[in-house]
Amino acid sequence: MLRKRSPLIICGAFIFVAWNFILIFVLMRRPSTQVALDSPDEPGNLGDGAGEGQFGNIMNEVVRVANEFEAELESQKKILLQIQNHWAVWENKGGVTAAKPKSQAEHSAPVVIPILVIACNRVTVKRCIDKLIEHRPSAELYPIIVSQDCGHAETSDVIASYGSQLTHIKQPDLSDISVPPQHKKFQGYYKISRHYRWALNQVFNTFSYSSVVVVEDDLEVAPDFFEYFRALHPVLKSDPTLWCVSAWNDNGREGFVDPGKASLLYRTDFFPGLGWMLIKDLWAEIEPKWPASFWDDWMRHPDQRRGRSCIRPEISRTLTFGRKGVSLGQFYDKYLRFIKLNSEFVPFTKMDLSYLEKKKYDESFEKEVYDAQVVTMEDLQSGKLSGSGPYRVQYSSPASFKTMARNLGVMEDLKSGVPRAGYRGVVSFLSRGKRVYLAPPAGWSQYDPSWS
Repeated sequence: MLRKRSPLIICGAFIFVAWNFILIFVLMRRPSTQVALDSPDEPGNLGDGAGEGQFGNIMNEVVRVANEFEAELESQKKILLQIQNHWAVWENKGGVTAAKPKSQAEHSAPVVIPILVIACNRVTVKRCIDKLIEHRPSAELYPIIVSQDCGHAETSDVIASYGSQLTHIKQPDLSDISVPPQHKKFQGYYKISRHYRWALNQVFNTFSYSSVVVVEDDLEVAPDFFEYFRALHPVLKSDPTLWCVSAWNDNGREGFVDPGKASLLYRTDFFPGLGWMLIKDLWAEIEPKWPASFWDDWMRHPDQRRGRSCIRPEISRTLTFGRKGVSLGQFYDKYLRFIKLNSEFVPFTKMDLSYLEKKKYDESFEKEVYDAQVVTMEDLQSGKLSGSGPYRVQYSSPASFKTMARNLGVMEDLKSGVPRAGYRGVVSFLSRGKRVYLAPPAGWSQYDPSWS
């Protein structure tokens, strides 16, 4: 729009200057009646009085011309203001150009995406914060908020040592929570859920941010962690079939992901957590019914998910280094410590991510999966299959899924019937360098929550 208006503006300015130059020239050249009358008949016969009178007349003429010039400038100013007002009205009515909305989108201020670090009593939070600061491209666009529970002094000192590089907030309620007798050993899960609720309320309601990326104090982030979430923020905001973006692949161990496809992204029905983004609208939806404990499994329930999906990467953008915690190292030694952290910077913000739109994605995904050659477990494990795949291994029950997953080395647990990293019941991974889909029969329609 600016390019189209530039010639018009330049032309108008030129005409305005030229017009005023002509006015000045005419006014200066115009003879004065008073000077003609007061001038002596003989130019050479000038006395002192005559000279003083002529000088005074010239000064009067200069003042008169200046006054006329000032009046003319004022008139021109009013004309310019009228043109400006009419232009503004014309613009507002849409008469200038249809390209303006695009221009505004291209030049609008980038959204601020805060990073919320959930901390408690691990001084190793330093490793988490160090990596966030190392890879953070802008402190203004990615403010770090560390929310600390537990009241642990040494951890508090570590967080405070970063000064203005982050904001340190402290969960005020450190009291024990009354839990059912059978959940006494799960007191930690109740406190974590309470902390999450308080911290997210701070981000959305106190700091008034519109989105947030949540990481825990035992996560290390990849070099393109911020680029990943920046690119996927508008995707999450605009697609009602999505409710989160996660940096985590539950089956992202070395040998189970394709190192040559660091840019590959998936839709998943399983809530991954471990470095995830949500927007304020989702928090307004789930906060009133936030659970007292086990918040992540609660998120995986159909009542919360409501058929929505998350985005996840082929190669994880977070790595957990916290073996000790309330889960007592569940899955850590067998799976989590072998997760591959992406090391290649992928310029996601310069890529076309429209393939993640549900309709496009589902059509492509189902064709890819169900056009793949069906093989048995024995075929895969024999090493006799040629080519890189893809191959499909089919399960028909929770028992067969668990058996196949265990034998193939991927995570075997189901939450409300949804396999980890699964989409439409399908789990995608590499096995011996070949792409494999562990999938239900064709025609799959919905999850069975009893498969848990």
